[in-house]
Amino acid sequence: MADGNSIGYGETALVSTPRPRVGSMRRFARRRSLFAILLCSPLIALVVGLQFYPAGYAFYLSMLNRKMTGFVLFDNFTFLMGQDSFQLVVFQSCLFAVSAVVFKALLGFILAHLMHNIRGQNQRIWRGLLLIPWVIPLALSTLTWWWLFDPAYSALNWTLKWFGLPSIPFLGTVWNARISVIVVNVWFGAPFFMIMYLAALKSVPEQLYEAAAIDGAGAVQRLFFITLPMMRNIILITVLYSLIVTFADFDIVRILTNGGPQDGTHLFATYAFQVGIQSGNIPRGAAVSLFMFPILAALAFFVLRDVIKRNKEITA
Repeated sequence: MADGNSIGYGETALVSTPRPRVGSMRRFARRRSLFAILLCSPLIALVVGLQFYPAGYAFYLSMLNRKMTGFVLFDNFTFLMGQDSFQLVVFQSCLFAVSAVVFKALLGFILAHLMHNIRGQNQRIWRGLLLIPWVIPLALSTLTWWWLFDPAYSALNWTLKWFGLPSIPFLGTVWNARISVIVVNVWFGAPFFMIMYLAALKSVPEQLYEAAAIDGAGAVQRLFFITLPMMRNIILITVLYSLIVTFADFDIVRILTNGGPQDGTHLFATYAFQVGIQSGNIPRGAAVSLFMFPILAALAFFVLRDVIKRNKEITA
């Protein structure tokens, strides 16, 4: 019989069991946030050096006068907003970016479905061929398109003439030139959407399609109730990325039209180059380039908010 000073077996085991010592390296490894920051520090320094510093310096330049000898605060921005030519640039940039991204997304989605239905070695062959426009340097492929659109030696107009049709001034009128630069951008960017959507399609479980087919769902119903919801996040992210890149496009317009005819195809990047470099007004050119930031920031906010909200709904 145990007296009052004795303790039970369970208590004895609890008291006498030594607490394991945690090594210093294990304690350091548990600090995952610090470890992750240390691993990402070279990339963070690279981003700060190549992105944030130039953006901050551009904002500083935009508040200077033309001689860069004194501050004028936001006078460059207010001057640009009152110019008809700059309002036209805003319209053209939005038209170019939105229409090009919509067509790239649709064409990439269609090509991804076609590739997804091709099995075996043939899919790799076709996938490689369709990626060629995206792999070729943009400046080189744009020069090829410039030759195709040339009014005197255009292969497209020669083909139309061979069929007895009138030639088309692809780069001679404002709207023809706008459509032409959009076509070139779609041709270049559609393979990117195709490869991203193809990867997303391969991640959709086949059991969902089989269950829907058993329930009598048709191809259109499977598309809208299985494929699109499962691909929603990747669609939003690719569209956001493409909008950012397309808004900042420079090569296509610079090589094909140089902003013409009659400044009818200028984008933010080409107009900023013309104002800042060719006209020698670097502060105003910096102000032109910074007008893209609030537009893209608003787009990124709404798109990423939707993605985060959907992820929370999935994990809830």
